[in-house]
Amino acid sequence: MTLHEDHAVSIGSTDGAGPMVPVIHRVVAATADLDDTTTLTVRPVDNALPRPQPGQFNMLWLPGIGEVPISLAGLDGDDLVHTIRNVGAVTDALCSLQVGDFLGVRGPFGAGWNLARARGRDVLVVAGGLGIVPLGPLVDELISDRANFGQVSVVIGNRSPDTLLYPERVKSWAESLEVEVTVDVASPDWTGHVGVVTELLTAVNTDPANQIAFVCGPEVMMRFAAEAVIDRGTPAENVLVSLERNMHCAIGHCGRCQLGPMFICKDGPVLPWSRVDPVLKARSR
Repeated sequence: MTLHEDHAVSIGSTDGAGPMVPVIHRVVAATADLDDTTTLTVRPVDNALPRPQPGQFNMLWLPGIGEVPISLAGLDGDDLVHTIRNVGAVTDALCSLQVGDFLGVRGPFGAGWNLARARGRDVLVVAGGLGIVPLGPLVDELISDRANFGQVSVVIGNRSPDTLLYPERVKSWAESLEVEVTVDVASPDWTGHVGVVTELLTAVNTDPANQIAFVCGPEVMMRFAAEAVIDRGTPAENVLVSLERNMHCAIGHCGRCQLGPMFICKDGPVLPWSRVDPVLKARSR
């Protein structure tokens, strides 16, 4: 079931009536990035939600189906851009939305990438697979504010060339920044690096002692990437990662996303590795 214009406003809100009330948005663009991944651009029917920061997430809701947390993939004025991978009933329904359909949006939630602490320093961005989604707005901001940062290097790891998200966007990043891409399995026409993403970290031109690293991807990839960056001389508190857990309320009440003493929806999803590492090492986590 999707929201249609004759009853959309009666089910949700158009003016942000509280963090638990979805605000109705209309789909204004829908692009199939991959067989299982779709990017939706949604526009508020009336008043816009507060402007999200890179690294934050929204809760996307369809009545009768459910609600899921989805990272911000981009901004265009008041329009919100979300890239969604089809992994279940709710994401399947979201990926099936067409231009003109309605959905509810709550947010923004969580801690973002805190790019302000990186100003005046080198910046290393490490993305693995779908981790490029929450890092995309960060890279866009780095480019728009390029003069306030030192060396900026972006390292992207992916399963194969044909599953790389945002190929044209990545190409445009390379016009302003050092961008390296590696894949696990090469296609016949692939001329780039083949191997795990950590193999490229020794080749980047950032200064480990004076950099902030932003890392997002599968949890095992983030662990190896964080440890590799720290081994090169970057303090653990300067390595920021984005965690993914089962979020339900998004405001720290339900406890479903608790990780040790932290609630990922409130304390995260972006956290310094110095806080994350001890908790992830506990067997019960």
